[in-house]
Amino acid sequence: MNRTTEDNSSNLESCDLVCLSHLRWDFVYQRPQHLLSRFARRNRVFFFEEPVFTDGETRLEISPREDKLFVLVPHVSHTDRETKNISDIQRKLLDEMFGSQNIKDFVLWFYTPMAMDYASHLQPLVTVFDCMDELSAFKDAPPELIENEKRLLEKADLVFTGGQSLYEAKKGKHKRVFAFPSSIDAAHFKTARDIKAEPDDQQSIARPRLGYCGVIDERLDVGLLGEAAEMRPDWQFVMIGPVVKIREEELPCRENIHYLGGKSYQELPAYLAGWDVALMPFALNESTKYISPTKTPEYLAAGRPVVSTPIRDVVRPYGELGLVHIAETAEEFVAGCEKALLENSDERLKQADEFLSQISWDKTWSAMAVLIDETISPSGTKLAFV
Repeated sequence: MNRTTEDNSSNLESCDLVCLSHLRWDFVYQRPQHLLSRFARRNRVFFFEEPVFTDGETRLEISPREDKLFVLVPHVSHTDRETKNISDIQRKLLDEMFGSQNIKDFVLWFYTPMAMDYASHLQPLVTVFDCMDELSAFKDAPPELIENEKRLLEKADLVFTGGQSLYEAKKGKHKRVFAFPSSIDAAHFKTARDIKAEPDDQQSIARPRLGYCGVIDERLDVGLLGEAAEMRPDWQFVMIGPVVKIREEELPCRENIHYLGGKSYQELPAYLAGWDVALMPFALNESTKYISPTKTPEYLAAGRPVVSTPIRDVVRPYGELGLVHIAETAEEFVAGCEKALLENSDERLKQADEFLSQISWDKTWSAMAVLIDETISPSGTKLAFV
């Protein structure tokens, strides 16, 4: 149970946030980083990751990042991994961290229901489940994840979803579910419209260039990518991002497909600036049923025409508004790219900017903060981070 407002005699202005995540802070800059970095401008954030296994001693590594944000990585010895319960180790390290950092009044923020195995005993001012994906549908998902999500939904005060489709799937499972679809730091990606200098590993690639940036995993339709590249050998397909949970030999290999690896968030506008079309060739499977790709508004802000397979949260609203070309088969995808190459860029930018003016990560975080405030202090006292 979370502490009630009556139990809380704290100074809300010093409220911390403890996040329990299956994602690494330094892996790909996405929703967690956008949201929690905004909290960390004024209040402490402790980002607790999954363990790594080591030949050394079991310990908790705490390293600072921007502003008041700290990344916490449990290092578990191979001996302890074999002889002890991992959840017990995580719980002990987490509890010790609470003591060493003097954490008393805090928001508990879950990205993974699996953290219930070691964090269910904590008593925060408010518990948030930011459900950004349907994790049970992902490859190698632990079988106990569904049951842990049920437990988390019982503990949570607020449930945020990463898209409209996911909201519709979760709204009947909790009384306070709110949809917060993927948003945008428009100013960052709009710099792509004026960048002229080419990154070294992209400048020698011929044009037209059709690009994708993001994690390359089971959500990507590698078959469609290979077929499209075969159909149009004169087009160059630029793939940016780490390869995860699929073997590299499973990826289509052609002279006109270029895998450039992962790039930092700061580097992305320079790569997007050199593309003629931005792609979202997602597979249509259980792992993509509820996704709301952050790259959709990012591509638009960068000024690129966009072609996507019919992911529900892309079709609605982007496809319906004519901001993204929707195509399912390889033939349709190539045809969509041909149309995208012929778009009127001035009209596209005008439409994109009108839509993007309505959304931002700042607005998303502000709306979330209001809900957290109302939960902690129904009487109207406001937290300092609003």
